[in-house]
Formats: sequence, C-alpha cells, structure tokens
Amino acid sequence: MQVESFRVFRDLVETKSFSRSASLNGITQSAVSQQLRSIEQRLRVPLLERTSKQFALTREGQLLYEASREIITHYQRFQHQLEEMRNIISGTIRLVAVPSVGIHELPPYIKEFLKAFPQVKVQVDYRRSNEVYESVADGDADVGFVAFPSARKGLKVETFKKDTLHIIAAPGHPLVKKGTVPLAELSQYKFVSLAPEMPTRQGLDKILATRGLKFLPKMEFDNVETLKNAVEIDAGVAFLPKSVVAKELANGTLVTVPHGGAEIVRPLGVVSRASRVVSPAVKRFLKALKGTKAASPMESADEASD
Repeated sequence: MQVESFRVFRDLVETKSFSRSASLNGITQSAVSQQLRSIEQRLRVPLLERTSKQFALTREGQLLYEASREIITHYQRFQHQLEEMRNIISGTIRLVAVPSVGIHELPPYIKEFLKAFPQVKVQVDYRRSNEVYESVADGDADVGFVAFPSARKGLKVETFKKDTLHIIAAPGHPLVKKGTVPLAELSQYKFVSLAPEMPTRQGLDKILATRGLKFLPKMEFDNVETLKNAVEIDAGVAFLPKSVVAKELANGTLVTVPHGGAEIVRPLGVVSRASRVVSPAVKRFLKALKGTKAASPMESADEASD
C-alpha cells in the first residue's frame, strides 16, 4: 500500500464523505471507491459497514484508520523535517476567515510574511464563523481567523490580537456634537447592529450586559459591510472597529463618537488543528502572527465566538 492510500482512507473516515475525501486528495470520487475496494481485497477484510445513507467502520476498519493516522503523521513530520533541514519554506497556506478579519485585519500580516517568504503562496477564503472552525477541523484550511474566539474540541484556538469597538456615526448625527457620550445615552437614539447569531454581536451584548446595558437595534445585518453602509446613510449608530471603517473615517463619511467608561474590546482568534503536523510555512506564518506578543490560548468554551 502507498502512503496516498492511507491518506485517502483517513480522510474518508474523518469527513464521512467520498466526495470530500476525493476533493482533499485531488482525485475523483470513483477513485476513492476503487482505492477502498483495493485495500479491502488486499487485506481480505471489510473496512466499512455500508447502508443506503451512511457507513460505519468495522473493527478492522477502525484498526486501519488508527494506523493510517499514525503513518500519515509520521510521514508528514518526516517531510517537514526534511524541508527544514534544507531550509525550504514554500508551498501553499490555506487561510479561512470571517470577512471582517480577513479583509481588514489580515492583509498587513500576509504582506509582511510574503516579503520574508516570497516562495509561499497564500490563499484566503471567507466564511461565516462556524464554517471557519469546520473548515480547519475538516482539513480544508490550514489556519482560520474569527472574532470573539472560543475553544473547540480538536482545535488549537489562540487570541492573536485585540481591537476596540467604537461608536460609529454619520457626520451629521446629533451625538457628534456632544463630545464624550455616556453609553446609557445611546438608548435615546436609533441603534443598528449585526444579527443576533453573529459572535461579534453576541460578544458585544455580553459586554454591555455586564455594564447593565441592553440596546434594541432598529436594524440588523449579517455582515459589517452592510452595517457600516447603514450608518453612512444615518440609519443609526453602531459599534465597529476602526479597521473596518478606516476608509470612511479618512473620507469623512463616518466619524467616531467617544464614550464614557472602559473600552469595548473585541478579541481576534487564530484557529489551527491540534492533531495535525503543520508544514514549515504554516509554522512560520503562525509564529509571524504572534509578533512580539505571544498569543494566549483559549481556556474556556463558554465564550462567544465569531
């Protein structure tokens, strides 16, 4: 049996999908089925118990899956060690991020990394928060990025940066002339926000609740781009990080309104798969993200996630 066969079988078991296993390994779905039959014929044992809609591992299949994981892990470790010995930092890093982080926060990190390692190719895909965790867990992405990160089984989740949520308003809004505004005063004005299921909204609501505050938005949106557009047309004020509205602040179409009390901090998280051996390129990229300040691991799965 070749290493590729062990990898295909491992991915088939972990994804529970012939099509996903095929996609991960760059082969057709029929090729996955052929490899499975070939392994069963070679070992002379059934590996899967098939039904019309799903499959389960036989005892022999479970043994092969565990062996496949170990074989692929050792083989990947050997490959990466060989690359490091030869000082080769190349290949492709697959990133997946929620749009607010991927579009507005990641570019400076990627730019600096590619200056140091121009042989590396970086791919960035944008997904919803729960899909970011799933993509990394399934092996579709090497590293994920979310706001208000939370611990997940089988994943390594760290906070790599913290930014501040500011009150953002249109230039002609009455709050602009008031100077520093008590947060409680916002209840007197129209407030717009992200949708309730979005982790940044959940995190913000929790922070405000600890201060005895709760705002009822007049409008809710499923992404920060439409949210800031609503603020631009004076549909209401919103809490947004400056990075998201940097161009609008520079152009004068939006302004920040200072508020009393402590800052409202939004943690940004980096997600990687705890059980997978990562390539030298991914290892260097994760190290570059931390910069001079070490990332802090998540200690609880009870926090809101983005």
